[in-house]
Amino acid sequence: MADTNPGVTAPLTDRSAPGGMEAHAASLERIADIALRELAPRAADIDAGHYPLELMARFAQHDAFRFHLETGNRDFASAITAMSAIARGCGATGFLTWCHDVYGLYLDQSENRALAERRLPDHAAGRTFGGTALSNPMKALAGIEPMILRARRARGGYVVSGTLPWISHIREGQYCAAIARVEGGRDDHEIFFHLPIDDRVGLTKCPKFSGMEGTSTWGIALKDFFVPEEDLIADPARPFIARVRARFILLQMGMGLGVVRGSIDDMEAVEDQLGHVNQFLTDRPDALVDEHGDLYERTMAMAGRDDMESGTFFMDVLDLRAEVSELSLRAAQSALLHQGARGYLMASAPQRRVREAHFVAIVTPAIKHLRWQMAKLSTDIQPDEAAA
Repeated sequence: MADTNPGVTAPLTDRSAPGGMEAHAASLERIADIALRELAPRAADIDAGHYPLELMARFAQHDAFRFHLETGNRDFASAITAMSAIARGCGATGFLTWCHDVYGLYLDQSENRALAERRLPDHAAGRTFGGTALSNPMKALAGIEPMILRARRARGGYVVSGTLPWISHIREGQYCAAIARVEGGRDDHEIFFHLPIDDRVGLTKCPKFSGMEGTSTWGIALKDFFVPEEDLIADPARPFIARVRARFILLQMGMGLGVVRGSIDDMEAVEDQLGHVNQFLTDRPDALVDEHGDLYERTMAMAGRDDMESGTFFMDVLDLRAEVSELSLRAAQSALLHQGARGYLMASAPQRRVREAHFVAIVTPAIKHLRWQMAKLSTDIQPDEAAA
């Protein structure tokens, strides 16, 4: 049963367009309209397991996955705003948008221009689909856990083995980006590579999640998987990740902001009927609109900065990302309380958004990861001390 929200009538981009977004205003409004009128009515189906590639292709027709690329003038503000509009209609599809965007980011920033020219046009246009397998590598490179995939040199490339759980926006015939630790010899390092999901890749169904089942999330197993040099995004990987990690995290703001704004929609949908008693709740819609607006404006300011590879920017984006996680949790819980019993129905939008907000808070980088990293950066202490 699909859940609709007839109380949502305002445009999904409800702040004036900053900077370069003016050039993309028509596309952003069309994306917002599709998210409201075509995506939102399917959100319960997607949460239960439908993988919405047909809707992803619709968004691609209006450049939803292109704004942050060189061909879109690297307009991160528009990319985040588009993702927010999509996540406002459905958090799972907002997450798929982020997965798709970051794979495009990797190729856009790669020095392997032949790989980018071969794969990026179809990816940005939504003719092919793929995501990212960087949850473990991001934590490994931060010193939180060991790198799972292992590689060894071979003629013309590398051979990779290992298993990774919970890789989203993949299925047979699609692809993702992955990182493996190269072992042996005197040049231990990491490689970052394009991974086609073909018959050489074992796909394992994940345990049933509490929601967001439509993200097509699988475990993958590689055994002596050959990665040719032409499929390397970066070798070595570590300097490349240091350049793109802040953008990786900044783009996630679209997912979080959208879940917050969707929760506000759910509150406003019952204000006429229940406002006389809801006035006694904390985190009322007007207050959350202000908090959301402030966070959105700060995100837009961050998206326009030209120091995205600096340590200062990285610290600022970690802090911003933690804030949107915390706000999404508060907003989703408040929406359920505002709707009362109807919000406790399994197919209700507030019930779904509670699960979406939990996901925003635990997906890499999780709140604990963000705080750990900020503590490490601000005090320059050892990882085990920062985690204590």
